[in-house]
Amino acid sequence: MTESEFLDLSDAIFARIDTAFEEAGLDVETLLAGNVLEIEFDDGSKIIVNRHVPNKEMWIAAKSGGYHYRQVDGVWRNTRGEGEFFADLAAAVSQQGGEAFQF
Repeated sequence: MTESEFLDLSDAIFARIDTAFEEAGLDVETLLAGNVLEIEFDDGSKIIVNRHVPNKEMWIAAKSGGYHYRQVDGVWRNTRGEGEFFADLAAAVSQQGGEAFQF
């Protein structure tokens, strides 16, 4: 995957996250600044989603820990264990937001 292709894919991921929150009516604030999407909850806690361009990875930092994902066969897989990006992000959002959420 080229850097340009990765940037296009990661832009689509950021858009999908924002759209999913709007459609679910989830009360979070999102701020996209460069390669970082901050998701802030009512209690002030945050989840950070970062695109790491040099490695062509998506990273999640949440209360539950830090996670790295690389695209494998069209799916964003955890590079350090089991897990898929959107499922893991939904679990972190549910945990920090206090209500069930899924993509």
